Amino acid sequence: MNDLGDAHLRTWALRFMTLLAADPSDQLAWLGRQTVETSSVVEEVRQLCRIWEGLVERGLGDPATLADTRAVERRLGEIADAPHTGLWADELAVEPVWGEVRPLARQFLLTDLGDWHQPLPPADSP
Repeated sequence: MNDLGDAHLRTWALRFMTLLAADPSDQLAWLGRQTVETSSVVEEVRQLCRIWEGLVERGLGDPATLADTRAVERRLGEIADAPHTGLWADELAVEPVWGEVRPLARQFLLTDLGDWHQPLPPADSP
């Protein structure tokens, strides 16, 4: 992968992890009126975890973050085939997995960036 592609993937991954790490009220505010399907979020996050491994191999991420991304992928893999309510905003309030993913995402950001409190990405893309 070229440097520009890797930089884009890193930015995308960090933005998505920032969204996953945010407090539920901030996640819901970010979502606003967007209709984001839970199954799409699960799929994107699992892809993020796999991409992150390649970025770490190329020296673009802290190797210590791999334990967090692997734990996130494992946890979301357990619910990947489960029926979902449809919209992620609806599931954030009732599905415990998102509360379990949140501290993992926070630890990931803390390890890689030194602080999990990051500005949320623009609302049009994670």
